[in-house]
Amino acid sequence: MKILIIGSKGFIGSHCVKHFARKHEVWQCDIILDYNTPRYFIIDPAVNNYNSIFEHNAFDICINCSGAASVPYSLSNPLIDFNLNTANVISILEAIRTHNSSCRFLNLSSAAVYGNPEVLPVSTASKTSPISPYGFHKMMAEQICEEYYKFWNVRNCSVRIFSAYGPGLKKQLFWDLFNKLNAGDRVELWGTGNESRDFIYIEDLVNALDLTIDNCPFTASSVNVANGRQISTSQIACIIESLFQGKKKITFNGQVRPGDPCNWEADITQIKEWGYAPSVDIEQGISNYHQWLRQENILA
Repeated sequence: MKILIIGSKGFIGSHCVKHFARKHEVWQCDIILDYNTPRYFIIDPAVNNYNSIFEHNAFDICINCSGAASVPYSLSNPLIDFNLNTANVISILEAIRTHNSSCRFLNLSSAAVYGNPEVLPVSTASKTSPISPYGFHKMMAEQICEEYYKFWNVRNCSVRIFSAYGPGLKKQLFWDLFNKLNAGDRVELWGTGNESRDFIYIEDLVNALDLTIDNCPFTASSVNVANGRQISTSQIACIIESLFQGKKKITFNGQVRPGDPCNWEADITQIKEWGYAPSVDIEQGISNYHQWLRQENILA
């Protein structure tokens, strides 16, 4: 297959490039200047015009890994977040509709569309009720995908990724924790420690995307991508503290940060039926991340 990965320089995008290049012809697209990488398109973020890319190339799959992924940022910069997570999606879909209508579109969405689920585990049939601008913008992008399938038969699927982590990630909980613990002996986190997330290691995530491409009908479908297991932030704190041999301490301030859901656990029946099984548990995944930080000289 000929695959275009948009946002190829980012955390998930870069891992997708490595994974899919083993078996497929991979083309990349991002906003970062790179004159050395073959089959690479530079996009102007102020314009987000993908027409020339799809006009002169016929792709089988387009994987959209671009966009912002920060709830706090979306609260302070809602218009930028909208442009990155919503407007950008319609720009890609319109270029596909106009120039390469047979190309399937795999849109990376987020569990943030669920907000605070009423029932766990949360399935794709559950109500979407975002509690942050980021979640709303991801939900809008999914609605645009549905629009383009319904009216113009642009085949697409939105994968609702829960909490992805692993080597290469330079933001969010694990990145912040390790860097703050590296700088001091104590770190205070938002919440009580009872909040939970459904973490998925980056290699497992990319494998799930591969299975989705092979099995999903791409009828404006939604797919949960996670491990189907919730882990509390206090458990995460214990694992990370152990890596510092008890010399560091993580505490919680008891306050809920705006836009943060309380508990997440995904129903992953769909991807399990396609053959998905997690290969890296949370202890090993955090250890791998810790080793990567040390190898990159990010940690002392």
